[in-house]
Amino acid sequence: MARKKSWNIFDMSYDEVADYLKTNDTIMISMGSCEKHGAHCPLGTDSFTAMGVIQVAAEIAKTCYTPIMPVGYSPHHMGRVGEGSGTLTFSGDTYRRVVYDLAMSMIYHGFNKIVFVTHHGSNSKVIDDVLRKIRYETECFVCWYKTPTERTYSLIGDIVEGPPEETPGWHAGEIETSTVMAWDEGLIDMDKAQKDTAHAPRWMGEKFSKRDGTGFVTFMGVENIWVPMEHHEYSDSATIGNPFRASKEKGEKYFEIAGKALAAFLEEVKKFNIKVPDEARSFKNRA
Repeated sequence: MARKKSWNIFDMSYDEVADYLKTNDTIMISMGSCEKHGAHCPLGTDSFTAMGVIQVAAEIAKTCYTPIMPVGYSPHHMGRVGEGSGTLTFSGDTYRRVVYDLAMSMIYHGFNKIVFVTHHGSNSKVIDDVLRKIRYETECFVCWYKTPTERTYSLIGDIVEGPPEETPGWHAGEIETSTVMAWDEGLIDMDKAQKDTAHAPRWMGEKFSKRDGTGFVTFMGVENIWVPMEHHEYSDSATIGNPFRASKEKGEKYFEIAGKALAAFLEEVKKFNIKVPDEARSFKNRA
């Protein structure tokens, strides 16, 4: 009996990956996280959201992807010592090494175009230098693709109902609750859901404010100060937004829209005339 068709290399045999490479030298590397969200959402919310988009894109663009890396860069989601939030995090140094090793593994096998895909915003904070290292050492195409979230959800604006003051694209709110519902409705417990907003850390005083989950605080009406903050310092419930506006249908629509956009990007990437020199594929540090 033939193996079921899958674009996830985790489900494929080595000879199937080799056959795939004969016609497509592009691969998505799936980057997730395991971190505290609102109590109604699972720790894997960002991983499930990324995978929902990746799976749709893979089918449309006929492009393979790696199994999800379920740990990301999430130090600010660890919570207080002994609190038991369940968050897993790599340090910045470890995360960059993971990114490098994953890319170099694929380049070693013959891939020339590497598209990292993530939903967790903080995964994007620490990777510029390692992406440049990969490119400079191998001449491959490498990029970091972030699915619609936080301040970059204009692509899915038509399915968002919440007003700006609800920061609907944010943490465990309208969008992420919807995407988890679409992935597996049994992972959501709406009895625990609550609407909540961000605030500046209270220790900063009343002259500071905060509108969402970035590292920026607002002072004198200007949002130009980046402060390394813990998530619990500016979000009391690990929810920023209104999860009661969520629905499974919105999540399915999100996967459809975001997946088609990623697929369209992949189709362009496949056209890039880029080839890694054989001597750059050696991955000398793999031991």
